[in-house]
Amino acid sequence: MIKAGAQRFAAEHGLVLVAPDTSPRGADVAGEADAWDFGVGAGFYVDATEAPWRQHWRMESYVTQELFDLVSRELRVDPDRVGIFGHSMGGHGALVLAQRHPQRFRSVSAFAPIAAPTRCPWGEKAFTGYLGADRTRWEEHDASALMAAQKAPPFPAGILVDQGLADQFLPTQLHPEAFEAACAAAGQPLTLRRHTGYDHGYYFISTFIADHIRHHAGQL
Repeated sequence: MIKAGAQRFAAEHGLVLVAPDTSPRGADVAGEADAWDFGVGAGFYVDATEAPWRQHWRMESYVTQELFDLVSRELRVDPDRVGIFGHSMGGHGALVLAQRHPQRFRSVSAFAPIAAPTRCPWGEKAFTGYLGADRTRWEEHDASALMAAQKAPPFPAGILVDQGLADQFLPTQLHPEAFEAACAAAGQPLTLRRHTGYDHGYYFISTFIADHIRHHAGQL
């Protein structure tokens, strides 16, 4: 929110921005900080079912229940007009949680999301650790798999995704083309913008953040 200057655009549209963390902090689980792409900093917005993560790593419940209810109760917001968006792993979380909890979220967008985590090294590592070896359970948290199984477009007003073509993770980790194909199969309107010269970083986000705030404001 700070590095992209998102607050200014949110204020212009009368929106509240809430930024949850990427994982629990201070749980002191053995090995939680051994890798940057798993454990602390990489909760993948799932409710873990495997030891030792299942007690604390419950990020889906945190975002869609605990945090949602807390914000609705404590701030002057309309709980019936909420959108969700994010970047990279957060983009994965946004696309997945929006589909798994359509009663909570009315709009969704993403920057360079991990759009098909069951097909990439990041997702395989995280889902094996958090959800176990049964890959059929992984698909319940894969944005592309979820969209491909939709019987009707869940967000008929459209989904916005931005992707930089100079993103170092694009060839192996992100797979926006999989989400694009799934949306086409489901009849889900999708605006997938591919930007020459942009990488995975904050300058990319800061360039297009106003479009995403506008996208949500229009639908909410």
